[in-house]
Amino acid sequence: MSILAHPLVLNIRGPDLIIVALVFLLFFGGKKLPDLARGLGEGIKNFKNSVKNDQEPGQEDKKTQAGD
Repeated sequence: MSILAHPLVLNIRGPDLIIVALVFLLFFGGKKLPDLARGLGEGIKNFKNSVKNDQEPGQEDKKTQAGD
């Protein structure tokens, strides 16, 4: 059985998300949540940019050989 086929994986619906949001609100408070969301968004953005700009393994070798 695939891990993605397991019924407990990725089975989050509306009421579950509301409960998770309330737990975050209780733990971090209303003033910290925007900072946490901003940091998470910047982290995701940086990750996507690094994956997008990542060179294929063969390209770097061709540039160093051309410069020699």
